[in-house]
Formats: sequence, structure tokens, C-alpha cells
Amino acid sequence: MAENKTSFQTILDALVDDKKDFPQRYLQFFSDIDPASLKAFLDVWPRVNPTRQLLLLRKLETLADSNTIVSFEDIGRALVEDADGNVRAAAIRLLAESDDPKLADIYITILQKDTELEPRLEAATMLGEYVMLGELEELNETIHHKIEDALLAIVSSKEDGQLRRRALEAIGYSSRLEAEAVIRAAFKRENPEWVASALVAMGRSSDSQWEEQVITMLVDEDLRIRKAAVQAAGELRLSDAREILLSRLEEEDDDDIMAATIWSLSQIGGEDVRTYLEALLDQTEDEESLEFLENAIENLAFTEDLESFDLLALDPDDELEEIDIEELEDKE
Repeated sequence: MAENKTSFQTILDALVDDKKDFPQRYLQFFSDIDPASLKAFLDVWPRVNPTRQLLLLRKLETLADSNTIVSFEDIGRALVEDADGNVRAAAIRLLAESDDPKLADIYITILQKDTELEPRLEAATMLGEYVMLGELEELNETIHHKIEDALLAIVSSKEDGQLRRRALEAIGYSSRLEAEAVIRAAFKRENPEWVASALVAMGRSSDSQWEEQVITMLVDEDLRIRKAAVQAAGELRLSDAREILLSRLEEEDDDDIMAATIWSLSQIGGEDVRTYLEALLDQTEDEESLEFLENAIENLAFTEDLESFDLLALDPDDELEEIDIEELEDKE
């Protein structure tokens, strides 16, 4: 036990010492941190150079993104009310995998009252995830509506435009009529940033009513709008977008939108998609691009399985059962 404490103290000493790089191998020691070690960490935290603080949190976030085994939620909870706004924002990102309802009130407070923009933006993003949980009936209805009310209030306020757009994107998960109204109003604005955010919200809505708006924007000249439309088409699994997206594989010159197009096609599936993606895979030599395409093809397989499941769900025996019932009624 004493050896473990000494080991963690060595890590803390290295964290405070900004004359040397913080060793990458120490990052895992912050995962699922025990209460005593967390207290020791918080005791030395004020002595850590602010730049080094943010660097550590970014490294923890990167590790969490690439390694599903580690969890830095305890660090995130401990720092979500830190004095530094950038630290608060980073702490919220470390809590991205947590669906603890107790965090919702903290995020609402940050969204409404924080003195800095960055943590408010991150709080809006996380509240969107809670709205989705509410729609899936995995969150208390009272908390669900409280979050929706907070987001809708921000969208309709005179707050910073970026914050209002982030709240709009978050409320996209909601099935409330007010959410539909603010999405529609934002889409009609001339500002391309608002149109792009409206498209993000449409994609998150799981509502096919937005099909026409999304498809019309797939070839828009504005990169932000085009990318948001491409992503929304994939999230909504719009089969009518398939041919346009396939044609864009040969015409698109923006790397980010190209990647979004590939992924959306893997979500939509259907005729020719596998052929096109496998052809791209054969032509690619870059390792990062190869990995992305392999993941897209794997996701396409998942989409194809879903389509097969949907077809099986239309069980012909259901019709036979109805016929049998009618025959019984006739006999009666």
C-alpha cells in the first residue's frame, strides 16, 4: 500500500515539475483514481502551471478517446467547477461518457451562468446527450424537460451566437414541437452558420420530415452547410441521398466532407455503396485513410445487418395469422 502511495506521489511530483515533459506512461494512473489519490491530486493542482494543466487534460481526453478501458470521470467531476474556464470545459469533455443525472443540473448552471463561453459550449453539447437519453426514456421526465427548457431558452435569447447555435444543435434530439419550430426558423436564416446548425439538429432528430431540406443542401457551395447536410443524410439514413453522395465521391475536393460522405454512405447502405467503398480501399495507401475506410466498411456491414433485420421484422406469418383470424370469424 505504501509503495502505491509513493508511486502516485512520484507522478504528482512529475506533474508539478514543469521543467520536464510529463511522461505519457503516467496518464493511466489517473484512470478510476481512488479517493486518497484524488485528494492528493487536488492538493497539488493549484501548483501546476496552467498551461501544463490543460496539456494534461488534453492528453487524458485523447487517451480516453482511443482506449475504452480507461475512465477519467473522477478527475472530470473534481475539476468541473475549477476556477479556470478552460479547465472547466476540459473537465466536461472528460465526462462525455457519463450519463449520471446528477451532472445535468451542474451543466444547466454552467450553460446559464458561467462567466466564460467555452464551458458553456461544452455544457450545451453534453445536455444534448441528456435530451437524447430522455427521448429514449432513460432519463427522469422532469429532468428531461428541464434540460429542454434551458436549451430552448438559450436558442431564443440574445446570448452569444455560437452558444445559441450549439444549443440549437443539442435540442435537435428533442421531439418537442418547440424544437421543430426553432430548427425550421434557423434553417430559413441567411446566415450559413445557422443553416449548418439547423442541419446538424435535423440529423439528430431521427425525423424524416427534414429529408427535402437536407437533400437540397448536399451540393451547397458553403463548406459548412454541405458538410452538415452530408452528415445529416447519413444520420437520417436517407436513401434518396445515396446517388448524390456517390457522385460526390468523385467530385468532392474537401477532405473533411469527403470523409463525412464516406461515413454517411456507410450509414445509408444500399446498392453500389460497398462496391464504391471497397474500390476506394484498394486505391488507398495512407494508413490513416485505410483504417478509416475499413471502419466505414465495417459500419456498412452493420447497416446491412439492420436492413436485413428490418426485412425479417416484416414477418409474412403476421399476414397468415390475420387471415386465420378472419377465417375463424367467418366460421363463427
